[in-house]
Amino acid sequence: MRSSLLTGAIAAALSFSGYAAAADAEAWKTRSIYQVMIDRFARDDGGSVDCKLYEFCGGTWKGLTNKLDYIQGMGFDAIQISPVIKNEDKNTAVGEPYHGYWSQDLTQVNPKFGTEEDLKNLIAEIHKRDMFLMVDVVVNHMAQEFDNVVPPKVDYSVFKPFNDKKYFHPYCNVTEWENATDYQDCWLYPYGIALADLKTESPDVVSLFTKWIKNLVSTYSIDGLRIDAAKHVNDEFLPQFVQASGVFALGEVLTGVTEDMCRYQNKSKSLLPGMPNYLDYYPLNAAFNGGSFERLGEIRAQAQDSCNDTLALGTFIENHDMPRFASQNQDMALAKNAMTYVIMNDGIPTVYQGQEQHFTGGATPENREPLWTSSYNTSAPLYVLAQTLNKVRKNAIKQSPTYIKQTSNVLIADTNHFCQQKGPAENSVVFCVTNKSSKGDSYQMPVGGFRDSDEVVEVLSCATTTADGLGQITAYMGAGEPKVWVKKSALEGTDICTETSVDGPKEENGAVSKGAATGVLMAAVLGTASLLL
Repeated sequence: MRSSLLTGAIAAALSFSGYAAAADAEAWKTRSIYQVMIDRFARDDGGSVDCKLYEFCGGTWKGLTNKLDYIQGMGFDAIQISPVIKNEDKNTAVGEPYHGYWSQDLTQVNPKFGTEEDLKNLIAEIHKRDMFLMVDVVVNHMAQEFDNVVPPKVDYSVFKPFNDKKYFHPYCNVTEWENATDYQDCWLYPYGIALADLKTESPDVVSLFTKWIKNLVSTYSIDGLRIDAAKHVNDEFLPQFVQASGVFALGEVLTGVTEDMCRYQNKSKSLLPGMPNYLDYYPLNAAFNGGSFERLGEIRAQAQDSCNDTLALGTFIENHDMPRFASQNQDMALAKNAMTYVIMNDGIPTVYQGQEQHFTGGATPENREPLWTSSYNTSAPLYVLAQTLNKVRKNAIKQSPTYIKQTSNVLIADTNHFCQQKGPAENSVVFCVTNKSSKGDSYQMPVGGFRDSDEVVEVLSCATTTADGLGQITAYMGAGEPKVWVKKSALEGTDICTETSVDGPKEENGAVSKGAATGVLMAAVLGTASLLL
């Protein structure tokens, strides 16, 4: 590992003592994040153009400002945007820096996305709508085109403020992804672009970065940060950087191993307040693509035991680094289930632009399609679903502020179903997702999570039912559709399911598929029993 910087000040930072901001972790837990890649969201003129996915397509901050209704209409109240800093501007062997991750000058904003005034206007409009802004920041490296001759010949003088070789590690290529010294001290991806690896263990680098982030946050009134490649910087740098920013941060730690991820947020110290939840991401994807939900249940239990605050993790199924969910299977029912898990699960929901339009792009850059190709369709099934789910989640938080402070109870985690209950008993929200796809059979199964005689509404069909003496309801499953139930009384005064119908079998004879209920009956009973203890 890198040399230690442990001092009294750093030790205090590790515990996040005194951590305070207008938008702290607790405030962010109430929000739902919509992730925007600026170059691919909207152009100044609102027009639609064809473009090569490894080059600039023309999206801007002004374009996003003009399309905020689209995001707010889905119920999202926080926006995560691409890095805002000036980048290497050449067309390299791996394309142009349309994504914003190839920083060269931290003292200037990226002119490809607009002016300082454009960025300030965007943020002012976001705040006027009572929305939060999260900005992606790069702290691992500075970037420069190179000719693929190793070692890279880098002109360090062009980097601001890190304009000297002394701020960087000597060149070596990351080859040992399980060796922290290697993946923190060596350079990432040396092809076409040299990502000169910063010495984030150096007091000089720490000082320059903390001054910069304080200024960036205060100048632009930023509410939160996403820290790119957080796993690849010095451990002790992270809490200092976050503390200096004064805002909540999600630090990218790309791993599906509980021990690797939770060491950044363990019980004794926290290097990061939050992270994108890759622990859920991998088993969730596997469950929807021929696997089982059992592993998801196991991983969640491990994370709750090992991580300090799983409620501060960002739940997602798509982002700009991973293949689109629909690139593996374009079944709409599966996509609805995935969206339901993301928004109704513990943690901070995070939806990447285009997920709501069922985009199907594979690996980078195919997963970075311009959103204007969808014509910003607000009638798309997943757009409408996200709108409903965000309303339900916001209403649950309004009804019971403790909704975001308590981890969910897993009711069922079997091959085909994952069901959980969230919130206090008087404001219980239960959801079930399934991997049976749109070809799934029709069947009934018992699901717990409520109290005796609770009147309940399934909000995606607006069908009503009543819980039995064990607090169970009968779930009428079919066509692989997800289900979300809330107490009917919790919906009073909202526009959610203003007209309802009595729930029941979808087949005329009310038949249940053989064995469909028996496989989940015991899990449902046990889940209900745990709520009554």
